[in-house]
Amino acid sequence: MHLDRLSLPAVPIQIVILAAGLGKRMHSDLPKVLHQVGGRPMLAHVIETSRALEPRRIVVVTGHGGEQVRAAFPDPDLHWITQDPPQGTGHAVQLAMPALERDGSVLVLYADVPLTRPESLQPLADIAASGRLAIQTQVLDDATGYGRILRDSAGRVVRIVEHKDATPEQRRIGEMYTGVMAAPAARLRAWVAALSNDNEQREYYLTDVIAMAAADGIDIATVKPGHVRETQGINTKAQLAEVERAYQRMQADRLLAAGVTLADPARIDVRGTLDAGRDVSIDIGTVFAGHVSLGDRVIIGAHCVIADCTIGAGTVVKPFTHLEGVRIGANCELGPYAHVHPDTELADDVDIGNFVEVKRSKVGRGSKAKHLSYIGDATVGQNVNVGAGMITCNYDGANKHRTVIEDDVHIGSDTQLVAPVTVGRGATIAAGTTIWKDVAPGGLALNMKKQMSLAGWQRPVKGGKARLK
Repeated sequence: MHLDRLSLPAVPIQIVILAAGLGKRMHSDLPKVLHQVGGRPMLAHVIETSRALEPRRIVVVTGHGGEQVRAAFPDPDLHWITQDPPQGTGHAVQLAMPALERDGSVLVLYADVPLTRPESLQPLADIAASGRLAIQTQVLDDATGYGRILRDSAGRVVRIVEHKDATPEQRRIGEMYTGVMAAPAARLRAWVAALSNDNEQREYYLTDVIAMAAADGIDIATVKPGHVRETQGINTKAQLAEVERAYQRMQADRLLAAGVTLADPARIDVRGTLDAGRDVSIDIGTVFAGHVSLGDRVIIGAHCVIADCTIGAGTVVKPFTHLEGVRIGANCELGPYAHVHPDTELADDVDIGNFVEVKRSKVGRGSKAKHLSYIGDATVGQNVNVGAGMITCNYDGANKHRTVIEDDVHIGSDTQLVAPVTVGRGATIAAGTTIWKDVAPGGLALNMKKQMSLAGWQRPVKGGKARLK
């Protein structure tokens, strides 16, 4: 999900991201916040959202697997705090307060809630800047498991009751607390310092701050996000899959709004960023990873994998094609079942066909390799025709060598070019030829063979032998 800086008034906000959860229910050795949504760790989404708010400081509180989490985010603008052992969300914010400046306001986010958008958080930051406490809430048909918002007769928020501590009447309340809050830094510092762990879990709950604020006569404002999916947290692999689908639907909606034709918005995966021009069409089951840019009128067939590629206008990528790290010109055709590796450039009007593999090569304008060929570590000129079954033999067992095929070369089927070798402009390679020496421009290269034809040949039969009559 690509986020631009918001054109909103500057607020002296600081952000604390709580990322210390053990994630026991994930049943994984990987720290929970490093599990991926849309091809990136869920924590990466929260950090990106935080940066869009242009905070003074971002503090991340880690616990289990903290060293691994830090290693995944070496960014200099992040400040790290370790919570060990974990003693609740209130304790995590207590630990973070010394790393924050004393003035301004503080926004508390959760690393396992990756779909919150900055435009939904900005109102909370603005409210906190005015000296009030702001909490994010949502009304659900079924709020099981969430803390409920309790209000007095005048409708003012007075406290939050956890689901397990709520009465049957309180559990019927649909308004729940998402965990996100923003408060003036000085007041938050005092409130978290006064938290108690006198409860069954022996933990310090950040939710107790709401009752403290109400007791101090501080106005508590509630803010709802733009969409319920922004509050979806992840504690299990099932929830991770649900959030992944919600994220992919967001990407599909963005593409549809930009004019992209999707055969089925439920069957596309964007695991990075995808930019598309006008009249682009994408069939089902394609995975886009890294940064992919599609020019006008590009057509992507079903079940392709496209990673870190730039694809020029009018190019058609047929089904089951795998492209990675490739720059592709305009009006090309690729696939089906083509595989093009990184460090490859295809000029305009190139045709890479069925079961053709290209690796670390440049292919010139109008050149074609339509069937069952391998082009590796090669420079291919313009208007070259590569016959079925041609391979560049680029590896000698220790080193890679380069093949140069100049413009207007015709290469017959079932040929081998043993690198390093150059085939000169306009040359022709006869079918079934092995080339291990340079071929002069305009020449014909072939391996002389004698073809024999024996009359009276009888094919072998079971229990017998082939023989001449």
